[in-house]
This record gives sequence, C-alpha cells and structure tokens, in this order.
Amino acid sequence: MELLSPGLGLIFWQLIGFLILLFVLSKFAWKPILGALHERESSIEEALTTAEKAKEEMKQLQASNEQLLAEARKEREAMLRDATSAAGKIRDAAREEGEKERKRMVEDAGLEIESQKKAALADVKQQVASLSVQIAEKILRENLQGETAQKSYIDKLVDDLNEN
Repeated sequence: MELLSPGLGLIFWQLIGFLILLFVLSKFAWKPILGALHERESSIEEALTTAEKAKEEMKQLQASNEQLLAEARKEREAMLRDATSAAGKIRDAAREEGEKERKRMVEDAGLEIESQKKAALADVKQQVASLSVQIAEKILRENLQGETAQKSYIDKLVDDLNEN
C-alpha cells in the first residue's frame, strides 16, 4: 500500500522539482513560446486582413470586368448597327445604280431600234420606189409602143396635173 499513498517527503521533493522546472521553463521557455504564439497570431491576422483586402479587390475587379463587358457589348451592338446600316446604304446605292444603268440601256436600245427602224423604212421606201419605177417603165413600154398612144397618155397626164 505504500505505493498507493506516497509519503510526505516524496511529495515535498516532487513539489520542489516541479517548482524548479516551472522556474526554468518560465525563465527560458515561456517567453519564446509566447513570443512565437503572438507572432503566429499576428501573422494569421495579417493573412486574414490580406485575404479580406484581396477579396475586396477581386470584387472590384469583377465589377470592373462586368462594366467593361457591358461596354464592349454596347460597342459591339453599335458596330453591328452601323455595319448593317452601311450595308443597307451600299445595297440601296447599288440598286439605284443598277436601275439607272437599266434605264439607260433601255433608252439606248430604244434609240437604236428607232434608228434601225427609220433606216429600214427608208430602205423599204427606196426599194418600193425603185420597184415602182421599174414596174411603171415596163408597163409604159408595153402600153405605149405606138406614138399616138404616147401622145394621148402625155395629154392625159398634163390634164391631171392641171386639175390638181
């Protein structure tokens, strides 16, 4: 039973050893341990503060990025509108130019047709006149082979001229 209940001397020496250990630890170990704990605590606080600042900066950057994206979208939409408008103007100008060219070609073709028509009519008139003269000459040669027939025909023509 002696092991279960220590003696008073043993308790005294254990207390003395504990106090010496406590004194040595407080003199040499507690200050460095507490300093390291304080240093660690301050570095953790700095890291948290830095993380909070970084988080704020990220929020600001994200807001800035969203604003830039919105501006880029607006600019893209404006460029698309401008491009569409320009394409429409170019298309309209090309259509008008094509219409003018078509009208000019139609007018030129009409003038060409008219000049060819006049030339053809003049040619037909010339051919008709030539054929008429040839036919009249042949008819007159047949009918007016005698001198009396020629004189009577000439008198008839002169009378017709006088009446007109």
